[in-house]
Amino acid sequence: MTRLLRDLKAEIKTGIMVKINKIYTRNGDGGETHLVGGELVAKDSLRVKAYGEIDELNSHLGLIRTLEEKTKKKDLLDMLSKIQNELFDLGSELATPPGASWDGMLRISDEHVSRLENWIDSLMNGIEELRSFVLPGGSKINANLHIARSVCRRAERSIIELSRSEEVSDSVLAYVNRLSDLLFAMARFESKRSGAAEYLWEPGKE
Repeated sequence: MTRLLRDLKAEIKTGIMVKINKIYTRNGDGGETHLVGGELVAKDSLRVKAYGEIDELNSHLGLIRTLEEKTKKKDLLDMLSKIQNELFDLGSELATPPGASWDGMLRISDEHVSRLENWIDSLMNGIEELRSFVLPGGSKINANLHIARSVCRRAERSIIELSRSEEVSDSVLAYVNRLSDLLFAMARFESKRSGAAEYLWEPGKE
């Protein structure tokens, strides 16, 4: 992923789409990788960790999107498709350190955050109020949405950690926070549409 992002600036300016001619390069065998702009950093650096966890989240969403394509209603497909693309944009933004940005660079904005909020409101319309915490499960899509939600929360923590030492857009932080809420809303929506009973926390149950 880093190798693709490193040349993103030139490719966007020239209008050339990303080309993948070779899977391995051996450039990262020493435990370092390049950020957008060419800066060489350790693979366990905070910035690499942050966009790596966004990449992991995107992989989980790809599985959910595939499962959703097999359903009859496909209510969540358009949202999942847009989110997967936006997460790649967000990952490229995280892979761009201060000073390496450029005019026309892809960025997450407040409009992206507002759209997530609108989706949450739409999905939760008509969903009954909870009387306990929800446990993952009930259907395959529900369980995977909760996995994605927890990965999203971990990615959020890593981005917050990065923001304490380096510049991170407020919109990026808000987007990831709101996305975890949306994934929760999607899970509840999935339970309702599939008719699967929600698993609820029963404190102290053995």
